[in-house]
Amino acid sequence: MRAGSQDRRRRRSGRLGAWLAVAVLVGALAPTAKLHGSRGIRLVWHVESPSGEPLDSSRADDAINPASIVKVATSLWALERLGPRHRFETDFGIRGQLDAETGVLEGDLIVVGGADPDFHVENAFLVASALNRAGLKQVNGSLIVAGDFWVGWEGGSAGTLKDPERRARRMALRLRDALDYRRWGRGTRREWYRFADRRGIPSGERPRVVVLDGIETSNDPGSFATVLTHRSNELVNILKRFNAYSNNDIERLESSLGTPELLADFIAERWGLTRHAIRYETLSGLGSNRMTPRQIVRLMQDLRATSVRMGLGVEDVLPVAGCDPGTMGSFPEFVAGPASRTLTGKTGTLTYTDDGITALAGYLRTMEDLLVFCVAAPRSSGRISAARRAEQRWLLERIDDNGGPQALTCGLSPWHSDADAKVIDTRSRGPTAAR
Repeated sequence: MRAGSQDRRRRRSGRLGAWLAVAVLVGALAPTAKLHGSRGIRLVWHVESPSGEPLDSSRADDAINPASIVKVATSLWALERLGPRHRFETDFGIRGQLDAETGVLEGDLIVVGGADPDFHVENAFLVASALNRAGLKQVNGSLIVAGDFWVGWEGGSAGTLKDPERRARRMALRLRDALDYRRWGRGTRREWYRFADRRGIPSGERPRVVVLDGIETSNDPGSFATVLTHRSNELVNILKRFNAYSNNDIERLESSLGTPELLADFIAERWGLTRHAIRYETLSGLGSNRMTPRQIVRLMQDLRATSVRMGLGVEDVLPVAGCDPGTMGSFPEFVAGPASRTLTGKTGTLTYTDDGITALAGYLRTMEDLLVFCVAAPRSSGRISAARRAEQRWLLERIDDNGGPQALTCGLSPWHSDADAKVIDTRSRGPTAAR
């Protein structure tokens, strides 16, 4: 433990009582319980200074399942491989004759996916509007989808159709329905009203592209004339959305990056570890994964250093409790009250796998230091809420040990997949072959 921490602990009892009294006034503080246990909850943790100096540990070298904290490793890999400003491209083109006066295409509408992991119905609204402006209103042929293309959420490997052809057809059907407002279900209509409100569009001005002959999927759609290219939000903003909501469809990045085994190889080689020192079953944290609390803190240190090198803050990649929506709301004392806006991090929760676990890793801003930490409650199945309360108490004590909270200023993030997406007219490209 670093020098001076014992003195701070001597000061703690008086200051903790006063500080927590303020917290009680602004939000219901969880009932007092022993730090190391609540209904049998036992915590493990590791804490370091920004320079890497170990500050406090308990069973820091025990292998645990990091659950969705694996998404931080995936985010680091994506930033290094693709760069924070990378945008995923999806091409839309035609094959056949388009009548400019009637807007009818005697032929097929071709879509070639570029592995955009965050394409949703609001992105389809953008595309439909752009196709209408390009003169296309009706397709007398088919909608043909090729490449790595997804619309909407699946829930990661837990919800993804295992048959690639069935999965591809599902996505093609979703796109066909999103392009034609007469096929919209209740959820899509709701998203349209939200989309129109955000963009100041009259809700009655709905775009529409009608496909008459159904959908097809293809590995090679052949030659076609590119009409539009949809470019996603920048990667850094996509990653923050995935991390804030802990969305398991971050697994779609496997198409751009590689398998979970290659992710483990990337981390192990980067840190000079043996191949089996870390194990990832998925890029999302679903399944049986293994890291130690000490390794998780090293991951957070690595992400911070990489973010700085790329001109980012960790708050650009991970959510801040009290600023951003999502799973950090599981720690209410850090959403509102004296500790608000002091915690940046990533949650991890598995209800049943490995007998359940809840974990949190990130950065805690105090008046005396920035703490880089991991705290987890292994074997907490059936006691997830109690485990989170124990972790929250642990965090509050760390703040008090280090002079109290120091809040940061909330930044802005595009919380919608279309926020900074762009649709580019690419008709000048001429004939295009599928990527």
